[in-house]
Amino acid sequence: MRALRPRAVRRAWSGWKAAHPVAARGLSLALTGLALAVVLVALLLPNKREQFRIAEFTRVPVEALLGAALLIALPRRARTVVAALGGVALGVLTVLNLTDIEFNQYLGRSFNVILDWQLLDDAQSYLVDTMGRTVALLATAGVVVLVVALLALMALAVVRVGTWLGRHRARSTRGLLLLCALWMTCASLNLEVRGVPLAAEHTVAMLKYHEQALRSTIRDEREFARTARADAFGGTPGSELVPDLRGKDMIFTFIESYGRSAVEDPIMAPGVDRTLDTSTQALARAGFHAKSGWLTSATYGGGSWLGHSTFMSGLWIDNQYRYRTVTAGDHLTLTDAFKKTGAWDTVGVMPGVQKGWPEAKWYGLDKVYNAFQLGYKGPKFSWSTMPDQYALESFQRLEHGRKRDKPLMGFVILTSSHQPWAPIPKTVGWDQLGDGSVYKGIEAAGTKPADIITDPTRSREEYGKSVQYSVTALTQWLERYGNENTVLVFLGDHQPIARVSGDHASRDVPCAIVAKDPKVLRKIAGWGWSDGLRPAHDAPVWKMSAFRDRFLTAYGSTPHPTKR
Repeated sequence: MRALRPRAVRRAWSGWKAAHPVAARGLSLALTGLALAVVLVALLLPNKREQFRIAEFTRVPVEALLGAALLIALPRRARTVVAALGGVALGVLTVLNLTDIEFNQYLGRSFNVILDWQLLDDAQSYLVDTMGRTVALLATAGVVVLVVALLALMALAVVRVGTWLGRHRARSTRGLLLLCALWMTCASLNLEVRGVPLAAEHTVAMLKYHEQALRSTIRDEREFARTARADAFGGTPGSELVPDLRGKDMIFTFIESYGRSAVEDPIMAPGVDRTLDTSTQALARAGFHAKSGWLTSATYGGGSWLGHSTFMSGLWIDNQYRYRTVTAGDHLTLTDAFKKTGAWDTVGVMPGVQKGWPEAKWYGLDKVYNAFQLGYKGPKFSWSTMPDQYALESFQRLEHGRKRDKPLMGFVILTSSHQPWAPIPKTVGWDQLGDGSVYKGIEAAGTKPADIITDPTRSREEYGKSVQYSVTALTQWLERYGNENTVLVFLGDHQPIARVSGDHASRDVPCAIVAKDPKVLRKIAGWGWSDGLRPAHDAPVWKMSAFRDRFLTAYGSTPHPTKR
């Protein structure tokens, strides 16, 4: 009985068509038209969200003309096989384009088919922390189903169009010749609709783009391995590294997603700038002064570790291969330079690290405190494992406030301004922090990620508030615990995602150096940086990779280069 069911369905379908020929013909034409529309949309699909305009889909794709010519010429069986394979290939390209759209939105660049697969696992982990494990699993299953459905849909659509073309071969050939003539006319006359050429080669261009990206990645892997072996300070003995900072407690701190947009965007800037100015004044009353400028990050929207390693190593680390290469080597980092002197204890505070972190050796850190070693008993704030104020107080309790034989070099990565910027912690009395249980009510009463994650305006507002919180926590910590030998360098790791910073935003982040000792800031007087924590709009802009050598040089280090 089961074997007869498909036959029974086919007989019923044939009977319905025979009984309703007009309706059956109309339905067939509608399905063919829908299949053709699906194919054309896939051939013209942009890979950036801002390119979604009606004009993009009014073009004539040359790939459709070439594919139609091939399908018309082939016999029935070969045509079906080629159409199915071509449909699957078009489905793969569609998946790549859709992935590019999300990567451009979140990371400001296209998906790299060689390097970026492991970021998909990071994306799932982010969803678990932000929306919960159930939502993350459903989202993952939905993506898998969507990919399979797209591949199947494209294959069926191309097969149906190919079947229709083959069934009406003479008529299809005449129509194809007319469309070819139209395409050539549009191409030769450069005809456009709202600046978009009518004669399209979009799919060919996308294939060339991905092919060139693959070649560039492979070539870059070879070149960067040689570049990473060269180091202007690689051979410098410890006695000749940062002699002008001897005796200082040196703290390098990253504020998550603290970018130029926070300081200059009309929605976020008023609150953030007010916080920076108020904090500058409060620090001045405590005897601290600051200089600030702009650094161009190697990453955007995410991939914080690329910004951290670029800043610390003086190398431009803008992809995962470069990161793996440099962290597996011995290229000198700023943190390792302090360790190499033998004059500092080196400590990392990493509340975002929740698993093994072998990079600690490359960074030159004697000890690292991860998310589970800071004594926190309160709730997570979405992705952020703990509020920045608690992480800083733990740093004070565990390391900075201890009596020690050597000064301290601290490497602190703050997390409260990590997307989705909901819920945001509130500043509490420093004496009330305890084990973090005080945050339970604050987290429960806060904004839920689902309430802002699809709203660009609210995301920008909450992002600005999160940066205000992080800057306030850090500067209050410095007011409370800093002394004449404390030197703080703090900066953002990258700009926030395009939903917040806007399409085509710069990759600049603020960077500030704060100290009580006037000699510390006099050493960088020639940098042209602005006074205070808020860099002027026209303050100098350097690549983030330039900071290491400028910093080492400013504080008396002597270059002893190693070669490739």
